[in-house]
Amino acid sequence: MDARILYVRLPCNPIFPIGVVYLADHVRKLFPQAAQRIFDLGTVPPLDFAPALERCIDEFRPDVLVFSWRDIQIYAPVGGRGGNPLQYTFEFFYARNLLLKAKGAIGLLRIASGYYGELWRNLGLIKRGIARAKRYSPKLRTVVGGGAVSVFYEQVASTLPKGTIVSVGEGEALLEKLLRGEDFADERCFVVGETKPRDRMIHEFPAPIEKSACNYRYIEQIWPEFEYYLQDRDFYVGVQTKRGCPHNCCYCIYTVIEGKQVRVNPADEVVAEMRQLYDRGIRNFWFTDAQFIPARKYMPDAVELLQKILAAGMDDIHWAAYIRADNLTPELCDLMVKTGMNYFEIGITSGSQELVRKMRMGYNLRTVLENCRDLKAAGFNDLVSVNYSFNVIDERPETIRQTVAYHRELERIFGADKVEPAIFFIGLQPHTHLEEYAFKNDIVRPGYDPMNVKPWTVRKLLWNPEPLGSMFGEVCLQAWQQNPNDFGREVMRILEARFGCADLESALTAPIERDTRELVEA
Repeated sequence: MDARILYVRLPCNPIFPIGVVYLADHVRKLFPQAAQRIFDLGTVPPLDFAPALERCIDEFRPDVLVFSWRDIQIYAPVGGRGGNPLQYTFEFFYARNLLLKAKGAIGLLRIASGYYGELWRNLGLIKRGIARAKRYSPKLRTVVGGGAVSVFYEQVASTLPKGTIVSVGEGEALLEKLLRGEDFADERCFVVGETKPRDRMIHEFPAPIEKSACNYRYIEQIWPEFEYYLQDRDFYVGVQTKRGCPHNCCYCIYTVIEGKQVRVNPADEVVAEMRQLYDRGIRNFWFTDAQFIPARKYMPDAVELLQKILAAGMDDIHWAAYIRADNLTPELCDLMVKTGMNYFEIGITSGSQELVRKMRMGYNLRTVLENCRDLKAAGFNDLVSVNYSFNVIDERPETIRQTVAYHRELERIFGADKVEPAIFFIGLQPHTHLEEYAFKNDIVRPGYDPMNVKPWTVRKLLWNPEPLGSMFGEVCLQAWQQNPNDFGREVMRILEARFGCADLESALTAPIERDTRELVEA
């Protein structure tokens, strides 16, 4: 196979493009004679996007063009396209002060214009790149994939040129068959204008590929911008230790993108990959798994990996990850501290066991607290980010009090200055159980456009339903006004002042009731 493959990572925040890197590494191992090049528009000034892309195509002359599109949706809880989308949304919908409401409207208009501008820009770059590459390769094959496309593939497809292959989820098996000239119709993909996506295609199982260590000596050769991510010593470089997540959290899209079957990468291969980056000066690693320890059965794999990191002599590193803290043991806690974990995120969503159960998250909040105490006893003294998504389903004053109580207990364990509450309001995502629940309850109707950011649509897609929606809007506005630099903690203080703090035991107890399983049945 003498193909010339150009991977174009479309513009996004400066996050290490691990998906494109792993895809190119996989192709190299199967087709060593293929010529490859990675072109990362995330390292290019915006005014130079199109000229730089065309220069790269003119120089490399690909016959296979692979676009990676990471970001689309804008329902972020923090600063994004020219401001804070959540803040502007709440100002527009919930502020009583007309000047503040107008400020929110202007902010939303600016964000919406940026959002649609980025959509049109990225689609324009894809079309421009295809047209340029066809000057040199009339039979050019084009693949468009990445996280954004995997979620919104049904909407994106209508705007892509005919013949574009839309890849959903992981792309290794698809690219293998494409390069071999084999039929790839059974992969999670479709061809614009020729085939249509199968119903629920995103829920199909990805190919069970076992990954070996990425060859960064080769990646350096095909990716001139690689050094960009090595300059800042505070930058966290991604390393993947497993793919897939077995859980059913009602709002999460990871499960369907990566599949429910967890595929663990061999510990020796993960350490070998880390060692290559370590030897290039990297000391900060982000384990990019959906969850570093997705279930108890994978705890031995985590132990093995951390033990081998210690044995490799990389004793001056730091690492971070998403971690289900119900899957920890004293041994794991000790290894985490010894190997340099200095930050982790836990997405418990609510401090009420009742709501955790209704959202199908599979957490035992009592166990989480016990394991956090073990982690503190092992010597962990760094930052913990706790994600709370209020008002997802069946929220009421009592569950708010329970969440406050749970958060205060985490503060007692780690220290109030070490526990950072990250306040999220979930963006309704396609292909999730929450979307099914929204259909069932006539919140949105099948056929709605999840990429639409008109005000009447945003109010439904940014999940904050009444009767508590206005109250949460007011609380958040008050927090931004009083303490914008410590928004999460301020929200917790206001909620406690309004509703009080429950007894911790009530937060940890949730009797199963038949009539509260509506979301599970959806």
